[in-house]
Amino acid sequence: MLKLQRRGKKHQAAYRLIVGEKRTKLAGKQTDDLGWYNPHNSTQEFNKERILYWISKGAQMTPRVNNILISGGFIKGEKIAVHKYVKKAAEPAKAAAAPAETK
Repeated sequence: MLKLQRRGKKHQAAYRLIVGEKRTKLAGKQTDDLGWYNPHNSTQEFNKERILYWISKGAQMTPRVNNILISGGFIKGEKIAVHKYVKKAAEPAKAAAAPAETK
């Protein structure tokens, strides 16, 4: 799986694009290092040949990596919506209010 590995100091995050097993932790040894990405000044440097090689071998990408590679022009496709929080449905609140009104 292609994923981002956080580097840098507090509040100054920089990321490495790495290839590793999906279930392994990011702190350990990884299979391949494909480049770096700095979100603070939007600079990046990726090895396009190695990225295309791993994708051809069947490596999946996290949604954020997918979006970064598409906006950088490394791959083509549609971006995936990445949301940090899932909005709760409003219907449970209505169901809880209904029994209170019947009393």
